[in-house]
Amino acid sequence: MKQSMILLGLAASASAFNGPTPDTRPRTALYGGARGGATTLEGKKETVSQVKELLDSSEMIFTVPASGIAVSQVQTLRRSLPESTTMKVVKNKLMNRAIEGTEYEPAGEMLKGANMWFFIEEDIGGTVKSWNSFVKEEGLQESHFILGGNIEGTNYDAKGVAAISKLPSKIDLITRIAGSIQAVPTKVARVVKAPGMKVARAIKLAGEEGGDN
Repeated sequence: MKQSMILLGLAASASAFNGPTPDTRPRTALYGGARGGATTLEGKKETVSQVKELLDSSEMIFTVPASGIAVSQVQTLRRSLPESTTMKVVKNKLMNRAIEGTEYEPAGEMLKGANMWFFIEEDIGGTVKSWNSFVKEEGLQESHFILGGNIEGTNYDAKGVAAISKLPSKIDLITRIAGSIQAVPTKVARVVKAPGMKVARAIKLAGEEGGDN
């Protein structure tokens, strides 16, 4: 009996020295304590609220696979994104709650597997360019392509997102429109100097000149 007690004591001591079993989970954007998804009820509610705010201010969203990307890679990618873009890993159930009742609700079709979402306020082209550069530098082109995106309630596949990213940004359009508005008075003044020219006709010709440029 005494010998048995001694053996049990030695086993307990050995277990204490071994310490806790190390966490062997991959250190991706989905793991790592506070960096991972919310686990408490309050945390989940806060995540849904944050995502709703991002959706309200976003011009477009798109998603990519989140698994297999190390935390250090995520940090590198985040630093390369335009200032107006937010990147966030969101659990599918929480993302589904956030998009419910919004114009982005059709994006629920993309909620498969682990997703990393990009919430873009205005620079769609810059965001897609940053992502493409990242996967190229990290050798992730074959496994981490864009899964799809949504703009104004319509879902687009990877090719659609790429095509949209090549369109002029909102800022570019505003700049072009402002430039055209500033140019019209000058064109009108030049054309209206012609003998017998009416103002209405001058404005029409000025507009036609603008279309030729």
